Amino acid sequence: MNNKIKLAVAGAVLASASVANAGITWDAGEWTVDMNGNVNAFAIMADNEDNNSAQGALTNANGGNDPDAASINTGLLPNWLGFTATTRQNNLDTSVTISFQPGASVTGGLGGGGTEEARQAFLTFGDKSWGSVKVGKDLGIFGSTAILNDMTLLGVGSQGVVGSAGGTTTTLGRIGTGYLYADWNGQIAYTTPNMNGFSATVGVMQPWNATTSGALSGASTGTSDEFGYQGQASYSWTGDLGGKVWAGFFSQEVTQIGTGGGDDTADAFEGGASISFGNANIVAYGYSGEGVGTTGLLRDGYDTVGNSRDSDGGYVQGTYVIPTGTKLGVSWGVSNLDTTTAEGGAVDLVSENEMLTVGAYHPLTKHLNLVAEYSNVESDSHDGTSSESDIISVGAILFF
Repeated sequence: MNNKIKLAVAGAVLASASVANAGITWDAGEWTVDMNGNVNAFAIMADNEDNNSAQGALTNANGGNDPDAASINTGLLPNWLGFTATTRQNNLDTSVTISFQPGASVTGGLGGGGTEEARQAFLTFGDKSWGSVKVGKDLGIFGSTAILNDMTLLGVGSQGVVGSAGGTTTTLGRIGTGYLYADWNGQIAYTTPNMNGFSATVGVMQPWNATTSGALSGASTGTSDEFGYQGQASYSWTGDLGGKVWAGFFSQEVTQIGTGGGDDTADAFEGGASISFGNANIVAYGYSGEGVGTTGLLRDGYDTVGNSRDSDGGYVQGTYVIPTGTKLGVSWGVSNLDTTTAEGGAVDLVSENEMLTVGAYHPLTKHLNLVAEYSNVESDSHDGTSSESDIISVGAILFF
């Protein structure tokens, strides 16, 4: 990904990474206002085999009613319109960010304009001498760098069960096939100043419910009566062999879990590296946790009596920019979910979601990118069932 595209992606997905997102800016009194975002859409064609309806499987496209599915939909990035206003007063840099994400697809008449989200509403204040504080709703800390380095951020990747036939705000990209989704949640977070390439962020987060779905749902849900905690530290460097390494954690108490009604702490740890040399880039990432589940944080992390399930996964990715400016990439990743001792082996629960993606991302202009991807997604379950999806997508994404 060239630098201009990388900055645009980082600005659109994680406005807090840089308050000035290089969008459309103007001055309004003591404030500088930045309007930024993207619009994208893809023609998505999926061929699905061996319907697998197990809980957590990501290949049961179109509800199993048809082996093929076609849609016009947004990719992993939603359509995005964000506003950031910044100023400096009393030796403090302050900002406020609000964004909207309108959907691009419906699946029936009188469906209106599709689904819509509001993922960001936060303020920041700080100074480069001591760091900054964020208050409000934004992308989570744990898993954030994993998704920002995912090449399918510009494309489609996996569609998942719900998004297989259009009508959703986004597809899944590599979410659930290599990393857990950072998601968008309320937080109070502190980020250190950049200290010769090293920086760290820690946050107190809105606690979430532990949820399950499908045949194993019901008594397995739980809620938390304490805050969640997330953090991530990174070190970046430049040169002929430049890059970034990072490590992070997630921790949250979950209470009244399952029929046993007990308490537990869901924990996860992650680590990754992104190394660039010339026109090439290599990314490697991995995570491991107890009670955090798979695909989404705290989803399918517990059995019906409150025992935590172990999960892990990761992805590797290689990209190269050829002389035309087109970025060619190959990415493979997997997410695993274990059963508990109480459940045994033959359970209607996904054991592994795996995806291989090959993509081409061509900057037609510095703002407009044409994208073509092929992804093969496989889901295996603890009861011995499996399924597979082959997904081809072609479309465009424009940043401003």
